[in-house]
Amino acid sequence: QVQLVESGGGLVQPGGSLRLSCAASRSIFSINEMGWYRQAPGKQRELVATITSGGIKNYADSVKGRFTISRDNVKNTVYLQMNSLNPEDTAVYYCNAIVTRATTTSYWGHGTQVTVSS
Repeated sequence: QVQLVESGGGLVQPGGSLRLSCAASRSIFSINEMGWYRQAPGKQRELVATITSGGIKNYADSVKGRFTISRDNVKNTVYLQMNSLNPEDTAVYYCNAIVTRATTTSYWGHGTQVTVSS
């Protein structure tokens, strides 16, 4: 079992920055992949960025060059640094963890709201 708690969301003006944090209830060293997804009103949840246990990163095209995902295995936390935010980034952002052993299990946090508006 992995509990995930997101923080760092809020209201920011276009062009601004936010850093989201996702704290895990256990060591993330052995978690195969962690990531951030988002869901805007009336839209499906979509991938934002992922990072594997080996440090391989993947980004949605819409955030490449603006967002950076990182993980701190000591603090059991994954971060999403978001720069040059625009109104299209407004959504609830969810943290995800994938653990693969005999089977694959996906865990989700409850989400944190990010609103980009002037």
